[in-house]
Amino acid sequence: MISGQATVPGPAPAPGPVPGPSAVDPARGSAPGPEPTTATATGTATATATAAVTDPGTGRDAILRAARRAFTQRPYADVTIRGIAADAGVSPSLVVKHFGRKEELFNTVADFGPAATELFDAPLDMLGRHMVVTLVRRRRELQSDPLLRVVFSLGNRDERSLLRDRFHEQVTDSLAARLPGPEPALRAELIAGHLLGLGATLSLHREGAGADATPEHIADLYAPALQTLITG
Repeated sequence: MISGQATVPGPAPAPGPVPGPSAVDPARGSAPGPEPTTATATGTATATATAAVTDPGTGRDAILRAARRAFTQRPYADVTIRGIAADAGVSPSLVVKHFGRKEELFNTVADFGPAATELFDAPLDMLGRHMVVTLVRRRRELQSDPLLRVVFSLGNRDERSLLRDRFHEQVTDSLAARLPGPEPALRAELIAGHLLGLGATLSLHREGAGADATPEHIADLYAPALQTLITG
């Protein structure tokens, strides 16, 4: 069952180390690089311009990507609306218009419910293929992986751990409730691992063969293992 919005936890123990440059950036689908240079700034501008095409006139997608980068890579207390706005290339007032206060924006970042609804929207006998095709298409359309940001919750004891809790509830537990046969919880965890692995692989090989393959062809190769776990 998909829950409603969670409340951001109160003061927490000192957060663990923020993931280093080797981690996968869940918003861009790549490893976060060093401090921006002229070249990276140009790349950011290009990404913002591309976002305007997929999200004409609002900047909402660019704001959400910037928020995912901010909240998954830094402790909650260190993140500001002004900083997110600057990264997204919009005004702070536009961030507030779309998402409200910082707490509400964080809850949007921590919400996997819409992604789970879309990924699981198929009959069980076609679910494996549907999940793969949907995941690949959404990554390409939004320049963002719908699930991969949860990896930044691993090992963290600050508010970022909420991502892990919400992922368990909205993705893994929701899927387990649909699965027939024995050990549905274990199979759901393994399916979630397959989906995260696919996202990480496509991020790692951004210019590789997967970038040229159609979502359907990737599903031809990847979905059978998922379907075996689904049907039990």
